[in-house]
Amino acid sequence: MQATRPSITFTDYLSVATQVAEQLAADAVNQDREAGLPTAEVEALKQSGLLLLSIPRQYGGAGATWPQVYQAVQALANAQGSVGQLYANHVSLVAAAEAIGRPGQAEYYYRLTAQHNLFWANALNGRDSRLKIAPAPEGGFRVNGVKSFGTGVAAADISLIGAMPEGGDQPLVFVLPKDRPGWTYNHDWDNIGQRRTASGSYQFDNVVVNDDELIGPPPVPESAFPTLIFLVAQMGKVFTYLGVAEGALKAARNYTVSESRPWMFSGVESASQDPYILQQYGEAWAQLQAAIALADQAAEQIQMGWQKKTALTFAERGEIAVTVAAAKAVAITAGLAITNQIFDGMGARATASRHGFDRYWRDLRTFTLHDPVAYKFRNVGNYVLNGEYPAPSQYS
Repeated sequence: MQATRPSITFTDYLSVATQVAEQLAADAVNQDREAGLPTAEVEALKQSGLLLLSIPRQYGGAGATWPQVYQAVQALANAQGSVGQLYANHVSLVAAAEAIGRPGQAEYYYRLTAQHNLFWANALNGRDSRLKIAPAPEGGFRVNGVKSFGTGVAAADISLIGAMPEGGDQPLVFVLPKDRPGWTYNHDWDNIGQRRTASGSYQFDNVVVNDDELIGPPPVPESAFPTLIFLVAQMGKVFTYLGVAEGALKAARNYTVSESRPWMFSGVESASQDPYILQQYGEAWAQLQAAIALADQAAEQIQMGWQKKTALTFAERGEIAVTVAAAKAVAITAGLAITNQIFDGMGARATASRHGFDRYWRDLRTFTLHDPVAYKFRNVGNYVLNGEYPAPSQYS
């Protein structure tokens, strides 16, 4: 792995993310149509320096806060939902060892990532137990089986993988470099949205995992801090949803102003003067701003919890989890409404395939099924009525 270390600081991260988004947006429709591996997108992220954004400065990164990192996620998702998801995963995976790792692992992987400008991906789907890990006679472990939803792994330098031990009920998580022999991508991601995430399945045949590549267990198991990484990852998804919805609204606005025609009975000269279209855009913008405001509140809570480290209590973690659940539910509801209703303001000609406006809805519809929105509202309702916090899990 060759060392290339673009320089970026937390003071210019957002302008850099916006520039990368504009670069990627130019070919977004074609890339969505072609699907395939996101190699060009990952290379753009590497050249930008954004891969180092969430790494503390003492290890060679930019030392950005989680609210700042999520703003970059949102900006990138404006261009492509797939890029937003890939980047959101990367920034949380880089930090995973700090939450769930043994002493020294966070420092090692922070420095390694910064030194070599590594892109992280994962296959951690906790509901797929087909991948098995077992001790090897010569030491270390061997991994065999299939793992689904390996988002971005085919384009990554290093990945975090979850596999089930024989007779166990909790997966073991390990780091795997891309050049490790014995595992292959099945090229079976053919979904309606997020088509450039390469989120298909992977076959593992007697893959070696060294002892020091196992992440965890954390040294303070009674702390709530290790489970905070699940909420960090959840918020990355939230800001991806928001970025997609924001991108859809911007694209629709530009089309309506420049291309849409007023309805024959409207009595106005342009679509941008049509009172019904004005109402539609007003409602969409208000929905989006409300969702962003709630997400920003949750991001600040994530940062507060992250700064507490192992001093974070389960009650404090519970309060954060409720806000994160609410933010995710609201972002999904608003995003799906916006990406569907933009066509009412643009008109029939906007459905032409060459415009690719449908990709916004397809990306959100696909990615928001990561875990059911009904259970987010249920978690919030259970807190409101019964004072119970969401049980810590990969999804809450």
